[in-house]
Amino acid sequence: MLNKKQVIKALEDIAVYLELKGENPFKISAYRKAAGALETDDRSMGNIDDPGSLKGIGKGTAQVINELVATGESQVLNDLREEIPAELPKLLRLPGLGGKKIAKLYQLLGVIDLNSLKQACLDGRVSQLEGFGKKSEEKLLQAIDEYNVRPERLPIAYMMPMAEKIESVLARIDAVDRYAKAGSIRRFKEMMKDLDFVVATDDPQAVADGIKALIDIHDISGEGETKMTIILNDDYQVSVDFRFVAPQAFATAWHHFTGSKDHNVNMRQLAKAKNESISEYGVLQHDTGELLSFVTEQAFFNHFDLDEIPPEVREGRHEIEVAGQEAIKLVQSMDIKSDCHMHTTWSDGAFTVEEMAEAARNKGYEYIMITDHSKSLRVANGLTETRLRQQREEIERLNATYNDFHIYAGVEMDILPDGSLDYSDDMLQELDFVIAAIHTSFAQDRTTIMKRLDNALQNPYVKLIAHPTGRIIGGRKGYDVDIEHLIDGAWETGTALELNANLNRLDLAPEWLAKARDRGVTLAVNTDAHAIDMLDDMRYGVSAARRAWLEPTHLLNCKTRQEMDAFLKQS
Repeated sequence: MLNKKQVIKALEDIAVYLELKGENPFKISAYRKAAGALETDDRSMGNIDDPGSLKGIGKGTAQVINELVATGESQVLNDLREEIPAELPKLLRLPGLGGKKIAKLYQLLGVIDLNSLKQACLDGRVSQLEGFGKKSEEKLLQAIDEYNVRPERLPIAYMMPMAEKIESVLARIDAVDRYAKAGSIRRFKEMMKDLDFVVATDDPQAVADGIKALIDIHDISGEGETKMTIILNDDYQVSVDFRFVAPQAFATAWHHFTGSKDHNVNMRQLAKAKNESISEYGVLQHDTGELLSFVTEQAFFNHFDLDEIPPEVREGRHEIEVAGQEAIKLVQSMDIKSDCHMHTTWSDGAFTVEEMAEAARNKGYEYIMITDHSKSLRVANGLTETRLRQQREEIERLNATYNDFHIYAGVEMDILPDGSLDYSDDMLQELDFVIAAIHTSFAQDRTTIMKRLDNALQNPYVKLIAHPTGRIIGGRKGYDVDIEHLIDGAWETGTALELNANLNRLDLAPEWLAKARDRGVTLAVNTDAHAIDMLDDMRYGVSAARRAWLEPTHLLNCKTRQEMDAFLKQS
Protein backbone atom coordinates (compact mmCIF):
# COMPACT_ATOMS: atom_id res chain seq x y z
CA MET A 1 0.00 0.00 0.00
CA LEU A 2 1.20 3.51 -0.78
CA ASN A 3 1.48 5.70 2.29
CA LYS A 4 -0.30 9.01 2.56
CA LYS A 5 2.70 11.08 1.44
CA GLN A 6 3.02 8.96 -1.70
CA VAL A 7 -0.68 9.28 -2.52
CA ILE A 8 -0.51 13.05 -2.03
CA LYS A 9 2.57 13.20 -4.27
CA ALA A 10 0.74 11.25 -6.99
CA LEU A 11 -2.23 13.65 -6.84
CA GLU A 12 0.10 16.64 -7.07
CA ASP A 13 1.89 15.03 -10.03
CA ILE A 14 -1.43 14.58 -11.82
CA ALA A 15 -2.19 18.28 -11.26
CA VAL A 16 1.20 19.25 -12.68
CA TYR A 17 0.78 17.05 -15.77
CA LEU A 18 -2.73 18.41 -16.35
CA GLU A 19 -1.35 21.93 -16.10
CA LEU A 20 1.41 21.12 -18.62
CA LYS A 21 -1.26 19.69 -20.89
CA GLY A 22 -3.30 22.90 -20.62
CA GLU A 23 -6.34 21.26 -19.05
CA ASN A 24 -9.30 22.99 -17.46
CA PRO A 25 -8.16 24.92 -14.34
CA PHE A 26 -11.06 23.48 -12.33
CA LYS A 27 -9.88 19.94 -13.07
CA ILE A 28 -6.34 20.83 -12.03
CA SER A 29 -7.63 22.45 -8.86
CA ALA A 30 -9.65 19.34 -7.98
CA TYR A 31 -6.52 17.23 -7.65
CA ARG A 32 -4.74 19.89 -5.62
CA LYS A 33 -7.73 20.21 -3.30
CA ALA A 34 -7.82 16.43 -2.89
CA ALA A 35 -4.14 16.42 -1.96
CA GLY A 36 -4.77 19.19 0.55
CA ALA A 37 -7.72 17.34 2.07
CA LEU A 38 -5.60 14.26 2.69
CA GLU A 39 -2.79 16.40 4.11
CA THR A 40 -5.05 17.93 6.76
CA ASP A 41 -6.67 14.63 7.81
CA ASP A 42 -5.12 13.09 10.92
CA ARG A 43 -5.46 9.49 9.74
CA SER A 44 -3.16 7.32 7.64
CA MET A 45 -4.39 5.91 4.34
CA GLY A 46 -5.13 2.54 5.95
CA ASN A 47 -7.60 4.21 8.29
CA ILE A 48 -9.49 6.26 5.67
CA ASP A 49 -12.25 3.96 4.46
CA ASP A 50 -13.88 6.47 2.10
CA PRO A 51 -11.73 9.33 0.74
CA GLY A 52 -14.85 10.76 -0.91
CA SER A 53 -16.26 11.58 2.53
CA LEU A 54 -13.54 14.19 3.08
CA LYS A 55 -14.33 17.78 2.25
CA GLY A 56 -12.47 18.75 -0.93
CA ILE A 57 -12.44 15.27 -2.47
CA GLY A 58 -14.97 14.60 -5.21
CA LYS A 59 -16.14 11.37 -6.78
CA GLY A 60 -13.52 11.38 -9.57
CA THR A 61 -10.53 12.13 -7.36
CA ALA A 62 -11.78 9.62 -4.75
CA GLN A 63 -11.69 6.91 -7.43
CA VAL A 64 -8.10 7.83 -8.28
CA ILE A 65 -7.14 7.72 -4.59
CA ASN A 66 -8.78 4.32 -4.10
CA GLU A 67 -6.94 3.00 -7.16
CA LEU A 68 -3.62 4.32 -5.83
CA VAL A 69 -4.22 2.65 -2.47
CA ALA A 70 -5.38 -0.65 -3.98
CA THR A 71 -2.82 -1.03 -6.79
CA GLY A 72 0.03 1.37 -6.03
CA GLU A 73 -0.51 3.27 -9.27
CA SER A 74 -3.04 5.37 -11.17
CA GLN A 75 -4.14 4.85 -14.76
CA VAL A 76 -4.80 8.59 -15.02
CA LEU A 77 -1.22 9.35 -14.01
CA ASN A 78 0.21 6.61 -16.22
CA ASP A 79 -1.73 7.93 -19.24
CA LEU A 80 -0.52 11.47 -18.58
CA ARG A 81 3.08 10.30 -18.34
CA GLU A 82 2.67 8.59 -21.71
CA GLU A 83 1.10 11.67 -23.27
CA ILE A 84 3.41 14.37 -21.94
CA PRO A 85 7.03 14.36 -23.20
CA ALA A 86 9.22 12.77 -20.54
CA GLU A 87 11.67 15.67 -20.34
CA LEU A 88 9.05 18.42 -20.11
CA PRO A 89 8.47 18.26 -16.32
CA LYS A 90 12.22 18.83 -15.79
CA LEU A 91 11.69 22.40 -17.01
CA LEU A 92 9.96 23.06 -13.68
CA ARG A 93 13.44 23.05 -12.13
CA LEU A 94 14.32 26.24 -13.99
CA PRO A 95 13.74 29.43 -11.98
CA GLY A 96 10.81 31.48 -13.23
CA LEU A 97 9.01 28.62 -14.98
CA GLY A 98 5.79 27.25 -13.57
CA GLY A 99 3.28 24.83 -15.04
CA LYS A 100 1.27 27.45 -16.91
CA LYS A 101 4.27 28.99 -18.62
CA ILE A 102 5.69 25.61 -19.59
CA ALA A 103 2.29 24.62 -21.00
CA LYS A 104 2.38 27.71 -23.21
CA LEU A 105 5.91 26.91 -24.39
CA TYR A 106 4.91 23.33 -25.12
CA GLN A 107 1.64 24.04 -26.89
CA LEU A 108 2.63 27.14 -28.87
CA LEU A 109 6.34 26.60 -29.56
CA GLY A 110 6.69 22.82 -29.41
CA VAL A 111 9.15 22.98 -26.52
CA ILE A 112 9.60 19.47 -25.09
CA ASP A 113 12.96 19.63 -23.28
CA LEU A 114 15.92 21.84 -22.38
CA ASN A 115 17.42 21.70 -25.87
CA SER A 116 14.24 22.75 -27.65
CA LEU A 117 13.68 25.50 -25.07
CA LYS A 118 17.21 26.80 -25.62
CA GLN A 119 16.71 26.83 -29.38
CA ALA A 120 13.39 28.66 -29.03
CA CYS A 121 15.16 31.28 -26.89
CA LEU A 122 18.04 31.63 -29.34
CA ASP A 123 15.54 32.07 -32.18
CA GLY A 124 13.80 34.85 -30.25
CA ARG A 125 10.47 33.00 -30.28
CA VAL A 126 10.05 32.88 -26.50
CA SER A 127 10.20 36.66 -26.08
CA GLN A 128 7.29 37.01 -28.52
CA LEU A 129 4.93 35.01 -26.30
CA GLU A 130 2.51 36.79 -23.98
CA GLY A 131 3.79 36.63 -20.42
CA PHE A 132 7.42 36.48 -21.46
CA GLY A 133 9.78 39.12 -22.84
CA LYS A 134 13.37 39.73 -23.83
CA LYS A 135 14.61 39.74 -20.22
CA SER A 136 12.75 36.50 -19.49
CA GLU A 137 14.34 34.95 -22.55
CA GLU A 138 17.83 36.01 -21.46
CA LYS A 139 17.28 34.69 -17.92
CA LEU A 140 16.07 31.37 -19.30
CA LEU A 141 19.17 31.01 -21.48
CA GLN A 142 21.35 31.68 -18.46
CA ALA A 143 19.41 29.18 -16.34
CA ILE A 144 19.68 26.51 -19.05
CA ASP A 145 23.44 26.98 -19.32
CA GLU A 146 23.82 26.72 -15.54
CA TYR A 147 21.60 23.63 -15.44
CA ASN A 148 23.65 21.89 -18.12
CA VAL A 149 26.95 22.39 -16.27
CA ARG A 150 27.65 19.21 -14.34
CA PRO A 151 28.84 20.05 -10.84
CA GLU A 152 32.35 18.82 -10.12
CA ARG A 153 30.97 16.96 -7.11
CA LEU A 154 27.49 15.65 -6.42
CA PRO A 155 25.71 15.44 -3.05
CA ILE A 156 25.45 12.19 -1.14
CA ALA A 157 21.64 12.34 -1.31
CA TYR A 158 21.93 11.96 -5.09
CA MET A 159 24.70 9.35 -5.05
CA MET A 160 23.61 7.03 -2.22
CA PRO A 161 20.39 5.75 -3.86
CA MET A 162 22.34 4.95 -7.04
CA ALA A 163 25.03 3.17 -5.03
CA GLU A 164 22.44 1.09 -3.20
CA LYS A 165 20.72 0.23 -6.49
CA ILE A 166 24.06 -0.93 -7.93
CA GLU A 167 24.62 -3.06 -4.82
CA SER A 168 21.28 -4.76 -5.44
CA VAL A 169 22.42 -5.53 -9.00
CA LEU A 170 25.75 -6.98 -7.87
CA ALA A 171 23.87 -9.22 -5.44
CA ARG A 172 22.09 -10.80 -8.42
CA ILE A 173 25.21 -11.72 -10.38
CA ASP A 174 26.21 -15.33 -9.73
CA ALA A 175 29.90 -14.77 -10.48
CA VAL A 176 30.20 -12.20 -7.66
CA ASP A 177 31.71 -13.74 -4.54
CA ARG A 178 31.61 -10.53 -2.49
CA TYR A 179 31.07 -6.83 -3.17
CA ALA A 180 31.09 -3.52 -1.30
CA LYS A 181 31.04 0.23 -1.73
CA ALA A 182 34.42 1.91 -1.52
CA GLY A 183 35.87 5.39 -2.02
CA SER A 184 34.18 8.57 -0.90
CA ILE A 185 30.75 7.06 -0.42
CA ARG A 186 32.08 4.45 1.99
CA ARG A 187 33.82 7.19 3.95
CA PHE A 188 30.43 8.97 3.90
CA LYS A 189 31.69 12.18 2.33
CA GLU A 190 28.97 14.78 1.77
CA MET A 191 30.02 15.51 -1.82
CA MET A 192 31.76 13.17 -4.28
CA LYS A 193 32.85 12.90 -7.90
CA ASP A 194 32.01 9.28 -8.65
CA LEU A 195 31.20 5.86 -7.20
CA ASP A 196 33.59 3.01 -6.42
CA PHE A 197 32.96 -0.68 -5.81
CA VAL A 198 35.26 -3.56 -4.99
CA VAL A 199 34.11 -6.94 -6.33
CA ALA A 200 35.66 -10.27 -5.36
CA THR A 201 35.31 -12.76 -8.21
CA ASP A 202 37.07 -15.58 -10.02
CA ASP A 203 35.36 -14.60 -13.27
CA PRO A 204 35.63 -10.83 -13.96
CA GLN A 205 34.21 -11.19 -17.47
CA ALA A 206 31.01 -12.78 -16.19
CA VAL A 207 30.63 -9.95 -13.68
CA ALA A 208 31.23 -7.35 -16.38
CA ASP A 209 28.62 -9.02 -18.59
CA GLY A 210 26.14 -9.00 -15.72
CA ILE A 211 26.75 -5.31 -15.06
CA LYS A 212 26.17 -4.49 -18.72
CA ALA A 213 22.97 -6.50 -18.78
CA LEU A 214 21.43 -5.18 -15.56
CA ILE A 215 22.50 -1.52 -15.25
CA ASP A 216 21.25 1.36 -17.41
CA ILE A 217 24.56 2.45 -18.96
CA HIS A 218 25.20 5.53 -21.09
CA ASP A 219 28.74 4.49 -22.00
CA ILE A 220 31.61 2.20 -21.02
CA SER A 221 34.81 4.18 -20.67
CA GLY A 222 37.06 1.28 -19.72
CA GLU A 223 36.92 -2.48 -19.41
CA GLY A 224 39.58 -5.03 -18.48
CA GLU A 225 40.36 -7.99 -16.24
CA THR A 226 40.87 -5.89 -13.11
CA LYS A 227 38.69 -2.83 -13.69
CA MET A 228 35.54 -1.68 -15.43
CA THR A 229 34.36 1.92 -15.63
CA ILE A 230 30.84 2.77 -16.74
CA ILE A 231 28.96 6.03 -17.20
CA LEU A 232 25.42 5.81 -15.87
CA ASN A 233 22.47 6.95 -17.94
CA ASP A 234 21.31 9.49 -15.33
CA ASP A 235 20.95 13.28 -15.26
CA TYR A 236 24.65 13.81 -14.47
CA GLN A 237 26.18 10.77 -16.20
CA VAL A 238 27.89 9.57 -13.05
CA SER A 239 31.07 7.53 -13.45
CA VAL A 240 31.26 4.19 -11.60
CA ASP A 241 34.47 2.20 -11.11
CA PHE A 242 34.34 -1.53 -10.43
CA ARG A 243 37.59 -3.11 -9.20
CA PHE A 244 37.73 -6.87 -9.75
CA VAL A 245 39.95 -8.77 -7.31
CA ALA A 246 40.53 -12.37 -6.30
CA PRO A 247 38.52 -13.32 -3.19
CA GLN A 248 41.64 -13.63 -1.00
CA ALA A 249 42.63 -10.03 -1.86
CA PHE A 250 39.25 -8.49 -1.03
CA ALA A 251 40.12 -7.05 2.40
CA THR A 252 43.30 -5.26 1.28
CA ALA A 253 41.67 -4.07 -1.95
CA TRP A 254 38.69 -2.78 0.01
CA HIS A 255 41.01 -0.82 2.28
CA HIS A 256 43.09 0.44 -0.64
CA PHE A 257 40.15 1.71 -2.68
CA THR A 258 38.34 3.20 0.32
CA GLY A 259 41.14 5.73 0.89
CA SER A 260 41.47 8.58 1.48
CA LYS A 261 44.70 9.40 -0.35
CA ASP A 262 46.30 10.84 2.81
CA HIS A 263 45.22 7.86 4.91
CA ASN A 264 46.73 5.44 2.39
CA VAL A 265 49.97 7.42 2.25
CA ASN A 266 50.26 7.26 6.05
CA MET A 267 49.54 3.52 6.05
CA ARG A 268 52.21 2.94 3.39
CA GLN A 269 54.72 4.82 5.55
CA LEU A 270 53.83 2.56 8.46
CA ALA A 271 54.40 -0.48 6.25
CA LYS A 272 57.70 0.90 4.98
CA ALA A 273 58.97 1.10 8.56
CA LYS A 274 58.39 -2.67 8.77
CA ASN A 275 60.12 -3.25 5.42
CA GLU A 276 56.77 -3.99 3.84
CA SER A 277 54.60 -2.39 1.17
CA ILE A 278 50.83 -2.22 0.78
CA SER A 279 48.90 -2.60 -2.46
CA GLU A 280 45.38 -3.63 -3.39
CA TYR A 281 46.67 -7.21 -3.70
CA GLY A 282 48.00 -7.54 -0.17
CA VAL A 283 50.99 -6.70 2.03
CA LEU A 284 54.36 -7.62 0.54
CA GLN A 285 57.08 -8.57 3.03
CA HIS A 286 60.33 -7.53 1.36
CA ASP A 287 62.52 -9.75 3.58
CA THR A 288 60.77 -12.96 2.52
CA GLY A 289 59.00 -11.97 -0.70
CA GLU A 290 55.74 -13.28 0.79
CA LEU A 291 52.48 -11.52 -0.16
CA LEU A 292 50.16 -11.54 2.85
CA SER A 293 46.41 -11.49 2.46
CA PHE A 294 43.79 -11.00 5.18
CA VAL A 295 40.30 -12.32 5.76
CA THR A 296 39.08 -9.00 7.18
CA GLU A 297 40.13 -5.37 7.35
CA GLN A 298 40.45 -5.80 11.11
CA ALA A 299 43.11 -8.45 10.55
CA PHE A 300 44.84 -6.10 8.09
CA PHE A 301 45.00 -3.29 10.67
CA ASN A 302 45.98 -5.69 13.47
CA HIS A 303 48.99 -6.75 11.39
CA PHE A 304 50.28 -3.19 11.87
CA ASP A 305 49.46 -3.22 15.61
CA LEU A 306 46.45 -0.98 15.07
CA ASP A 307 42.86 -1.21 16.18
CA GLU A 308 40.50 -1.38 13.21
CA ILE A 309 40.01 2.14 11.84
CA PRO A 310 36.40 2.84 10.83
CA PRO A 311 36.13 3.93 7.18
CA GLU A 312 34.37 7.19 8.11
CA VAL A 313 37.52 8.52 9.81
CA ARG A 314 40.14 7.36 7.29
CA GLU A 315 41.06 10.90 6.30
CA GLY A 316 44.79 11.00 7.05
CA ARG A 317 44.48 13.07 10.20
CA HIS A 318 45.13 11.42 13.56
CA GLU A 319 43.28 8.13 13.12
CA ILE A 320 46.43 5.97 12.83
CA GLU A 321 47.95 7.50 15.96
CA VAL A 322 44.74 6.89 17.92
CA ALA A 323 44.33 3.33 16.60
CA GLY A 324 47.87 2.54 17.75
CA GLN A 325 47.08 3.56 21.32
CA GLU A 326 43.50 2.50 22.04
CA ALA A 327 40.37 0.85 20.71
CA ILE A 328 38.26 3.21 18.60
CA LYS A 329 34.71 2.97 19.96
CA LEU A 330 32.53 5.14 17.75
CA VAL A 331 28.75 5.04 17.90
CA GLN A 332 27.08 2.17 16.06
CA SER A 333 23.48 1.61 15.02
CA MET A 334 23.07 -0.92 17.82
CA ASP A 335 23.74 1.88 20.34
CA ILE A 336 20.70 3.90 19.26
CA LYS A 337 17.82 3.59 21.71
CA SER A 338 15.51 6.27 20.35
CA ASP A 339 14.58 8.67 17.59
CA CYS A 340 13.79 12.09 19.01
CA HIS A 341 12.33 13.83 15.95
CA MET A 342 9.52 12.47 13.77
CA HIS A 343 6.18 13.48 12.27
CA THR A 344 2.76 11.87 11.97
CA THR A 345 -0.55 12.42 10.19
CA TRP A 346 -1.33 15.05 12.81
CA SER A 347 0.85 17.41 10.74
CA ASP A 348 2.55 16.43 7.47
CA GLY A 349 3.54 12.84 8.18
CA ALA A 350 2.26 9.77 6.34
CA PHE A 351 1.48 7.51 9.32
CA THR A 352 -0.36 7.75 12.62
CA VAL A 353 1.27 8.05 16.04
CA GLU A 354 0.57 4.38 16.71
CA GLU A 355 2.02 3.27 13.37
CA MET A 356 5.21 5.28 13.88
CA ALA A 357 5.49 3.99 17.44
CA GLU A 358 5.09 0.37 16.40
CA ALA A 359 7.69 0.80 13.64
CA ALA A 360 10.17 2.27 16.13
CA ARG A 361 9.36 -0.42 18.69
CA ASN A 362 10.02 -3.09 16.07
CA LYS A 363 13.45 -1.53 15.52
CA GLY A 364 14.23 -2.24 19.16
CA TYR A 365 13.97 1.34 20.40
CA GLU A 366 13.08 1.93 24.05
CA TYR A 367 11.19 5.18 23.40
CA ILE A 368 10.49 7.90 20.82
CA MET A 369 9.50 11.55 20.71
CA ILE A 370 6.51 12.54 18.56
CA THR A 371 7.32 16.04 17.34
CA ASP A 372 4.80 17.31 14.81
CA HIS A 373 4.99 20.83 13.43
CA SER A 374 3.70 23.86 15.30
CA LYS A 375 0.77 26.08 14.41
CA SER A 376 2.54 28.77 12.33
CA LEU A 377 3.76 26.25 9.76
CA ARG A 378 0.37 26.03 8.09
CA VAL A 379 1.82 24.50 4.92
CA ALA A 380 2.68 21.45 7.07
CA ASN A 381 -0.71 21.39 8.83
CA GLY A 382 0.89 22.60 12.07
CA LEU A 383 -0.90 21.91 15.33
CA THR A 384 -2.88 24.47 17.26
CA GLU A 385 -2.81 24.30 21.04
CA THR A 386 -6.12 22.42 21.00
CA ARG A 387 -4.89 19.79 18.54
CA LEU A 388 -1.59 19.45 20.39
CA ARG A 389 -3.48 18.65 23.60
CA GLN A 390 -5.68 16.17 21.72
CA GLN A 391 -2.57 14.48 20.36
CA ARG A 392 -1.19 14.25 23.89
CA GLU A 393 -4.35 12.45 24.96
CA GLU A 394 -3.86 9.93 22.15
CA ILE A 395 -0.24 9.40 23.19
CA GLU A 396 -1.28 8.80 26.80
CA ARG A 397 -3.84 6.20 25.66
CA LEU A 398 -1.16 4.40 23.68
CA ASN A 399 1.37 4.54 26.52
CA ALA A 400 -1.15 2.77 28.73
CA THR A 401 -0.92 -0.23 26.39
CA TYR A 402 2.91 -0.55 26.54
CA ASN A 403 5.12 -2.04 29.23
CA ASP A 404 8.32 -2.12 27.16
CA PHE A 405 8.16 1.15 25.25
CA HIS A 406 7.30 4.81 25.81
CA ILE A 407 6.14 7.68 23.63
CA TYR A 408 7.07 11.20 24.73
CA ALA A 409 4.68 13.94 23.66
CA GLY A 410 6.63 16.68 21.94
CA VAL A 411 6.57 19.25 19.17
CA GLU A 412 8.86 20.78 16.58
CA MET A 413 8.15 24.43 17.34
CA ASP A 414 8.91 27.24 14.92
CA ILE A 415 11.20 30.06 15.94
CA LEU A 416 9.34 32.90 14.29
CA PRO A 417 10.99 35.66 12.22
CA ASP A 418 10.69 38.20 15.04
CA GLY A 419 12.45 35.84 17.45
CA SER A 420 9.35 34.82 19.37
CA LEU A 421 8.36 31.18 19.81
CA ASP A 422 5.23 29.63 18.36
CA TYR A 423 3.70 28.67 21.71
CA SER A 424 3.53 30.26 25.14
CA ASP A 425 5.45 28.80 28.08
CA ASP A 426 2.12 27.68 29.54
CA MET A 427 1.65 25.42 26.51
CA LEU A 428 5.26 24.24 26.40
CA GLN A 429 5.29 23.11 30.02
CA GLU A 430 2.56 20.60 29.16
CA LEU A 431 4.91 18.81 26.75
CA ASP A 432 7.61 16.24 27.42
CA PHE A 433 10.05 17.28 24.71
CA VAL A 434 10.24 20.57 22.80
CA ILE A 435 12.31 20.99 19.66
CA ALA A 436 12.87 24.50 18.31
CA ALA A 437 13.67 25.09 14.65
CA ILE A 438 13.86 27.79 11.98
CA HIS A 439 11.77 27.11 8.89
CA THR A 440 11.21 30.62 7.49
CA SER A 441 13.00 33.91 6.69
CA PHE A 442 16.36 32.32 5.91
CA ALA A 443 17.66 35.54 4.34
CA GLN A 444 17.79 37.46 7.62
CA ASP A 445 21.19 38.78 8.70
CA ARG A 446 23.34 36.95 11.24
CA THR A 447 22.41 39.22 14.15
CA THR A 448 18.70 38.57 13.63
CA ILE A 449 19.18 34.84 13.08
CA MET A 450 21.23 34.55 16.26
CA LYS A 451 18.66 36.52 18.23
CA ARG A 452 16.08 33.95 17.15
CA LEU A 453 18.30 31.00 18.12
CA ASP A 454 19.33 32.61 21.41
CA ASN A 455 15.69 33.10 22.38
CA ALA A 456 15.05 29.42 21.78
CA LEU A 457 18.18 28.32 23.67
CA GLN A 458 17.24 30.42 26.69
CA ASN A 459 13.72 29.04 26.90
CA PRO A 460 13.68 26.50 29.76
CA TYR A 461 11.34 24.16 27.89
CA VAL A 462 13.35 23.88 24.67
CA LYS A 463 15.47 20.72 24.81
CA LEU A 464 16.83 20.53 21.26
CA ILE A 465 17.61 22.77 18.28
CA ALA A 466 16.78 20.89 15.07
CA HIS A 467 18.78 21.08 11.80
CA PRO A 468 20.66 24.06 13.24
CA THR A 469 21.91 25.66 9.99
CA GLY A 470 19.03 24.84 7.65
CA ARG A 471 21.43 23.72 4.93
CA ILE A 472 20.65 21.41 2.03
CA ILE A 473 23.85 19.71 0.87
CA GLY A 474 24.64 20.82 -2.66
CA GLY A 475 21.47 22.93 -2.67
CA ARG A 476 21.31 25.79 -0.20
CA LYS A 477 23.78 27.14 2.34
CA GLY A 478 21.12 27.68 4.97
CA TYR A 479 20.79 30.74 7.14
CA ASP A 480 23.68 32.81 8.45
CA VAL A 481 24.56 31.16 11.77
CA ASP A 482 27.40 31.95 14.12
CA ILE A 483 27.83 28.28 14.91
CA GLU A 484 30.50 28.72 17.58
CA HIS A 485 28.15 31.11 19.40
CA LEU A 486 25.34 28.57 19.00
CA ILE A 487 27.53 25.82 20.44
CA ASP A 488 28.48 28.01 23.41
CA GLY A 489 24.83 28.85 23.98
CA ALA A 490 23.83 25.19 23.83
CA TRP A 491 26.47 24.31 26.44
CA GLU A 492 25.48 27.18 28.75
CA THR A 493 21.77 26.31 28.64
CA GLY A 494 22.07 22.51 28.53
CA THR A 495 20.26 22.39 25.19
CA ALA A 496 21.02 19.57 22.77
CA LEU A 497 21.91 20.15 19.11
CA GLU A 498 20.71 17.88 16.32
CA LEU A 499 22.46 15.90 13.66
CA ASN A 500 19.59 15.51 11.21
CA ALA A 501 20.03 12.13 9.52
CA ASN A 502 18.22 13.06 6.31
CA LEU A 503 20.79 12.69 3.51
CA ASN A 504 19.85 16.07 2.11
CA ARG A 505 20.65 17.76 5.42
CA LEU A 506 23.18 15.90 7.63
CA ASP A 507 22.96 19.05 9.68
CA LEU A 508 25.17 19.70 11.69
CA ALA A 509 28.25 18.99 9.55
CA PRO A 510 31.05 16.84 11.07
CA GLU A 511 33.42 19.74 11.81
CA TRP A 512 30.75 21.44 13.93
CA LEU A 513 29.69 18.20 15.59
CA ALA A 514 33.30 17.73 16.66
CA LYS A 515 33.46 21.26 18.09
CA ALA A 516 30.19 20.72 19.96
CA ARG A 517 31.50 17.39 21.29
CA ASP A 518 34.72 19.03 22.51
CA ARG A 519 32.67 21.78 24.19
CA GLY A 520 30.63 19.18 26.06
CA VAL A 521 27.35 19.84 24.24
CA THR A 522 24.82 17.01 24.11
CA LEU A 523 24.04 15.93 20.54
CA ALA A 524 21.24 13.84 19.04
CA VAL A 525 21.00 11.87 15.80
CA ASN A 526 17.41 12.08 14.55
CA THR A 527 15.72 11.09 11.31
CA ASP A 528 13.04 13.80 11.16
CA ALA A 529 10.99 10.96 9.67
CA HIS A 530 7.76 11.80 7.88
CA ALA A 531 7.10 8.14 7.02
CA ILE A 532 8.01 4.74 8.45
CA ASP A 533 10.68 3.98 5.86
CA MET A 534 12.46 7.24 6.75
CA LEU A 535 13.19 5.83 10.20
CA ASP A 536 15.84 3.77 8.39
CA ASP A 537 17.75 7.00 7.69
CA MET A 538 19.17 6.57 11.18
CA ARG A 539 21.98 4.50 9.62
CA TYR A 540 23.04 7.56 7.63
CA GLY A 541 22.99 9.73 10.72
CA VAL A 542 25.14 7.21 12.56
CA SER A 543 27.70 7.25 9.72
CA ALA A 544 27.77 11.06 9.81
CA ALA A 545 28.22 10.94 13.60
CA ARG A 546 31.13 8.54 13.20
CA ARG A 547 32.86 11.00 10.84
CA ALA A 548 32.86 13.40 13.79
CA TRP A 549 34.29 10.73 16.12
CA LEU A 550 31.11 10.67 18.21
CA GLU A 551 30.66 7.95 20.82
CA PRO A 552 27.41 6.77 22.44
CA THR A 553 28.10 8.95 25.49
CA HIS A 554 27.89 12.06 23.32
CA LEU A 555 24.38 11.31 22.03
CA LEU A 556 21.02 12.01 23.61
CA ASN A 557 19.29 9.14 21.88
CA CYS A 558 21.80 6.60 23.16
CA LYS A 559 20.46 7.25 26.66
CA THR A 560 18.28 4.67 28.37
CA ARG A 561 14.71 5.58 29.23
CA GLN A 562 15.76 6.36 32.80
CA GLU A 563 18.64 8.54 31.62
CA MET A 564 16.32 10.38 29.25
CA ASP A 565 13.88 11.07 32.07
CA ALA A 566 16.73 12.57 34.07
CA PHE A 567 17.76 14.75 31.13
CA LEU A 568 14.21 16.03 30.65
CA LYS A 569 13.93 16.98 34.32
CA GLN A 570 16.92 19.29 34.05
CA SER A 571 15.85 22.93 34.00
